[in-house]
This record gives sequence, C-alpha cells and structure tokens, in this order.
Amino acid sequence: MGTAATPIIFNEGIMEDVFSQDYTEVAASDVPTPIIEALETDYAEAMFNKAYVDDENKYKLEVSMEDGALCRCQ
Repeated sequence: MGTAATPIIFNEGIMEDVFSQDYTEVAASDVPTPIIEALETDYAEAMFNKAYVDDENKYKLEVSMEDGALCRCQ
C-alpha cells in the first residue's frame, strides 16, 4: 500500500464510480491493523476517512492529506 508497486490514486471526482465497483464499504474497525499501520508509517499526515474491501480481501482506503487533497490508495 502506498509503495511504488501500489501507487496512490488522487481523486478529482472522476474516480468515484471506478473506486466503488466491486468493493463494499466497511467500518474502520474492520480494517486489518497492518493496513492501518502501513498507512500511518507511509503517510503520517493522512487522515483515514473510509475503507472498502472486495471479495478477495483487497482493501482500498480513502484518506485526506494534510493539504486537504482527497486520496485513494489500494
């Protein structure tokens, strides 16, 4: 997550439909601890907003950056 192998997708409103396809929103408490820890390590300034998961347990996160930009990571 957030590495060169899995780049962050910056959203400007056009990725909303693509982002939610085949993914179901889940509660923050359902996101595995290693994913949250990786977000905190790689993007300490990011504020976690929402999480989505697919049927293969792949997660996508929606976070707000310190500068107010909305960011989507997988």
